[in-house]
Amino acid sequence: MKRKLEDVDAVEKPSSSSSSTIATSMNTTDIVLQTSSSKLSQKQDYIFHGGRRHVRPYYFEFISHVNKRWTGKTIVDLFADEFKGRPRDYYVGAVKSGRIKVDGENVPVSYIVRSSQKITHFVHRHEPPVMTDDVQILVNEPDVVTVCKPASIPVHPCGQYRKNTVVGILDAEHDLGPLFPIHRLDRLVSGLLIIARTAAKADFFRKQIEGGMVKKRYIAKVIGVFPEDEKIVDANINYNGSEGRSTAEDANTSGGDRKVKGKPACTKFTRIDTNETHSLVLCEPVTGRTHQIRVHLQYTGHPIANDPLYLSHDVDNLETKIAKRIDADERKMFSPDDYVYSSDDFSIDPMCTNCPKLIPQGYEEHDEALWLHCVRYSGTGWEYECLYPSWASL
Repeated sequence: MKRKLEDVDAVEKPSSSSSSTIATSMNTTDIVLQTSSSKLSQKQDYIFHGGRRHVRPYYFEFISHVNKRWTGKTIVDLFADEFKGRPRDYYVGAVKSGRIKVDGENVPVSYIVRSSQKITHFVHRHEPPVMTDDVQILVNEPDVVTVCKPASIPVHPCGQYRKNTVVGILDAEHDLGPLFPIHRLDRLVSGLLIIARTAAKADFFRKQIEGGMVKKRYIAKVIGVFPEDEKIVDANINYNGSEGRSTAEDANTSGGDRKVKGKPACTKFTRIDTNETHSLVLCEPVTGRTHQIRVHLQYTGHPIANDPLYLSHDVDNLETKIAKRIDADERKMFSPDDYVYSSDDFSIDPMCTNCPKLIPQGYEEHDEALWLHCVRYSGTGWEYECLYPSWASL
């Protein structure tokens, strides 16, 4: 299922009997889909626990269409083969109860899917938690809002995240919506985020970005003594989606039958300060490839000092511990196993593979703020800035 071509938020009926009916029948007949509300999230959608912002689990419907590879599979085999996050028995029950439908109709577990059919999967959705840092509004104008994005929070709905996003939080806490993000920061990266409030303003920014008229500045805290002179890295970026990471290759090393992989990428680096152990570096990406700054810093031999994805193999054990550490006090406050269902928090769903826990199954990571922070974006006739983070000192 190509998540997500369409999606529909859903809530239980306001009647007092709705949750108990769901608990006994385990189907969707007593749940009402809400499609009229333009609100992505509300203040009451969030639970703050153990130093993390959680989302109360909610009903949600994924919608997609059968592609060529899925054609000829049974409906249960399709889900069991493609989406291994839930056991096969769950998908059998979901089909039997009508939580998985084909073209809006209930089907038997042996049903063979055909090309282009619409499949809907109705789920009790649990989102991963994020840090509790506020999404600080820096500039609020009629057609644009800029914020300081905390680390760990995605910009917009994607993957497992929908309400626990910058766009969702701004909608819930500041009634800002609809919003049009004009650039993206990786989930673990913090700093300046520019969001248009109108489609016309979004198009204005998009044209300047695509025209190469926008200058970007980041700061990073890296391992070692970064060279004092300005350093320009011109190395292609090759992103591997299955591994979730990029590699860099010198654009000038191709020859004979050998071709450089990836897309052209260029970043300019300037050292701000160093204490012999770490260096603060100004990063100015000329292009905007996936993980570009992170992998280009690794390419220089000075990876971001708490970036476990791109730390070099020759980094000593101390630095590895810094990158992967979990503060003891925070570990006591939050553990994936210690927070389970409470009737004050959310209604349990007996078919849900995450209930009674608040966080989704398989979520075991403790996020830290990556030492990479966006400080400024500027274009023709405009400039927006963000303050430095607390870690940007030596």
